Amino acid sequence: MNKKSLLSLLSLFVMASLLLAACGGGAAATEAPSSEDGGLPAGDGKVTIFGGYGEAQAAAFQKALTEFGQANGIDVTFTSLASFDTDIKVKIEAGQEPDIAMWPQPGGLKNLADVLIPLEDVIDLSKPLSTLVPGWDKLAVVDGKIYGLPVSANMKTLVFYNPSAFDAHGYTVPTTDAELVALEEKIKADGSGYPWCAGIESGGATGWPFTDWVEQYVLDFNGPDVYAKWISGEVDFASPEVTKAIDEVSKRLLADGQVNGGGISMATDSFQNTAPLFADGKENGQCFMLRQGSFITAFMPEDIQAEIQAGDYTHLNVFPLPAPAGGQAGVLGGGDIAGVFAGHADQDVAKVVAFIFSPEVLKYQVATGDISPHKNFDLSLYPNEMQRKIGEAMANAAVFGFDGSDQMPAEVNAEFWAAGTDFVAGRITWAEAAERIDSKYP
Repeated sequence: MNKKSLLSLLSLFVMASLLLAACGGGAAATEAPSSEDGGLPAGDGKVTIFGGYGEAQAAAFQKALTEFGQANGIDVTFTSLASFDTDIKVKIEAGQEPDIAMWPQPGGLKNLADVLIPLEDVIDLSKPLSTLVPGWDKLAVVDGKIYGLPVSANMKTLVFYNPSAFDAHGYTVPTTDAELVALEEKIKADGSGYPWCAGIESGGATGWPFTDWVEQYVLDFNGPDVYAKWISGEVDFASPEVTKAIDEVSKRLLADGQVNGGGISMATDSFQNTAPLFADGKENGQCFMLRQGSFITAFMPEDIQAEIQAGDYTHLNVFPLPAPAGGQAGVLGGGDIAGVFAGHADQDVAKVVAFIFSPEVLKYQVATGDISPHKNFDLSLYPNEMQRKIGEAMANAAVFGFDGSDQMPAEVNAEFWAAGTDFVAGRITWAEAAERIDSKYP
C-alpha cells in the first residue's frame, strides 16, 4: 500500500462520529462571507465543484454547500470523481470542466494553471489568508499568483502513545524538545523499553515513513520557503539545510537504544506493526511513542480500535511532535486544494469560493476525520477528544508543509525511499544517499 492511498484511510472512530453527527439537528443557515464582486458578471444561480472525496467526506461537504446555497439563492453541486487527477483532465479536454475543482495534490493544480484563474481575480484573498495556518498560501503559486487554497486538511505531525503505559512508569507527555529528549533518556535508563516504534517497511514503498521524518525536520528548521525550494530541487539533499534534518532524525531514531534493533530492524519492520506500543516490557519489544499520520489507527489491534470507537483513550492517545531545538513547530500533512477555471468566475462562484475557503465549510466534515487548515476553526466542532487534539495541533502550528516527497518528481521520490532505507540500515552514508537522490532530478 503506498503513501497516497494510506492518507485516504479513515479511522474507525471518526466514521462512527459521522454517523452520530448525521443524527443531530441542522445548523442555522450560513450567509455568504463578505467579498467584493470585483466587476465579475452576475451568476446563473448554479455552481459546480469536482473533487476526489470519499463517500463520507462528499456527503458532509455537500451538506454544508447545500445549506450555504439555500441561504444565498445558489444551487451548489459537488461531484466526486473516482480517479480525480485523470478524470479532471478528461473533463477539461471534453469542455466539461466544473466551475471549481479540488486537487488532492498541489502539483496537479499547478500543472493546469493555464486553464485556471488567479484567485485574486475572483475574491479578496485577505480574509482567508488572515486565518489560514502559514504555509498553505505557498502551495499553489504560479508566477507569483495564488491559484489554489485549501478546503480541508489532514496531518502527520502526531505522536501516538499508550497512556496506561506512561502512567505505569510515571512518564508525562512532553511539550518541548528538551522534555522529549529527557523522556527518551529516562525510558532507556529505566530499561522499560524503547522510546520509539519506527518501522519503515512498506512493500514497494518501503522508506516513506523515514522520508516523513526528514520532511518534518527540514520544515521545522528551515521554514516553508526553503522547504519548497528543496522539493523543486533548488536546495539539494546534500545541502546543510537537509543534512541538519538528517542529523536530527539520526539522533531521534538511529542512536543506540532509541528503536528496538536499530536501523537494520527499522528497515524490515512494517510501519503497520503497532503491537509493540501495547506490549509489556523491554523483553517483549515494548516501545512508547509512534510518530505517524492519523490514518495509523486503522492498523491498531482490534481491541484498541474498539476502545477508540467507544471514546475510550485508556490505551491510545496523541500529542503533537514538539519542535526541535532552534526550530519552529511545523505541521506536515496533506489536504484538498481548490482552484477556479478560467471563464467560470462570476458573482455566484465568488460567493461559493469565499465560503469554501472559510472555516465554516468544514463544520460537518470534521466528523469524517478531516481537519481545518484555519487557525480560528471552532475546536468544539471536532467530534471527540483525539480529533480535537489533532485539530488544535494544526491550528497552533507555526507553519504547514504539504508532504514533500509526494510533490517531488516520481524518480526522485522513489530514490528518496530507496536510498533513505539504505541509509537507515547502515549500508551507505548520508552523503552517498544524497548523491543518489540528487542525481534523479532532471
